[in-house]
Amino acid sequence: MIISGYTHKFGDNINTDVIIPARYLNTSSHKELALHCMEDIDSDFISKVQSGDIIIAGENFGCGSSREHAPIAIKSAGISCIVAKSFARIFYRNAINIGLPILECSNCDKISDNIKIDIDLIIGKIILPSGKTYNTDSFPPFIENIINSGGLINSLKNKADMQV
Repeated sequence: MIISGYTHKFGDNINTDVIIPARYLNTSSHKELALHCMEDIDSDFISKVQSGDIIIAGENFGCGSSREHAPIAIKSAGISCIVAKSFARIFYRNAINIGLPILECSNCDKISDNIKIDIDLIIGKIILPSGKTYNTDSFPPFIENIINSGGLINSLKNKADMQV
């Protein structure tokens, strides 16, 4: 599976309160959460994002609380993938559980903001417009299935339907 999109670059230690500020957690509407995604760090973020875009970040992306609202807001805003040097453990699992691919790449700081890149999730490659590539992790088949199903719940439903 290949993902293509424009990059939106952020630094280290982007916490869940920056991704979706706590003042908006009184809604369960994914669309409403998306409207406020990253607004405290980039007030124009939601107006710049196009469906399929990619977040590039530094170390410890998604640190802070364990709320699922953060990856839900990102995915609902149209982001198709997040590439970071590292992720907070619970954010990583929450993102996979909702079907949002996230990849670790030690060289992602070399990727510029606002360029169109391709990511091959099967082989774990990031391809820049210049042709330069960076290796990233690829997913084991069970996680690939979760992502391709749109999240853990859908994956389990699909599995149950196949057993009937």
